[in-house]
Amino acid sequence: MNINKTPKLTVVGAGPGDEDLITLKAIKAIESADVILYDALINEVLLKYASKNAELIFVGKRKGCYAYQQEQINELIVFKAKAKGHVVRLKGGDPFIFGRGAEEIDYVRGFGLTTYMVPGISSSLAVPAYQGIPLTKRGASESFWVITGTTKKHQLSTDVVLAAKSTATVVILMGMSKLDEIVRIFSEENKQETAIAIIQNGTRDNENVGIGTIATITQIVAEKNLANPAIIIIGDVVKERATLDSISREVAQE
Repeated sequence: MNINKTPKLTVVGAGPGDEDLITLKAIKAIESADVILYDALINEVLLKYASKNAELIFVGKRKGCYAYQQEQINELIVFKAKAKGHVVRLKGGDPFIFGRGAEEIDYVRGFGLTTYMVPGISSSLAVPAYQGIPLTKRGASESFWVITGTTKKHQLSTDVVLAAKSTATVVILMGMSKLDEIVRIFSEENKQETAIAIIQNGTRDNENVGIGTIATITQIVAEKNLANPAIIIIGDVVKERATLDSISREVAQE
């Protein structure tokens, strides 16, 4: 154990992908880290803020590709904190929105680590915004749901069924593998003409976007080769994208 440093963990939200969408507090945490454990969904450009003496460990998780299992990550945090001091767990988006940040904090507290949390800009909010899609807008939507497309049991959340019955905007994360099921649920509510957007690699240079309706989106996904990591947005607010895009072009021409 490093007797000169207090073992501690800071769980840090790296934002949705654009390197500029990270908070100053997050940058300060990265700069002060002795060890950084980072995920697959973070923009690795952010590692430039790390000390040249910091140990950088990729523990990324994507569907079908696990560098480390969650239990191994938990144990690694404790081991590295006791050996070196300050561990930063760098996660995409916001770590408390389907990011297991709370689980990691709960685990390491049992080993006496001091813990901190730095919120991140959630992809569920920022990715639609970058495409001019407001999750709420007077006359279009009074609320929004953010739902995981894949639960711990690898099933679609039953909340999608409830959300499909509402007039709210529905944002589904990690749901591309369940798209056919999502389309079926909304179709059963007679929402075939409801607008839907799918945004892959949101806020990044390689962003890929498909816009359609519940009835047409499956074909659009095939045409545009849309795949994970992607966010699904369903609701009338998707129609606002064209309006806002038109406004931005007019401003640019003035």
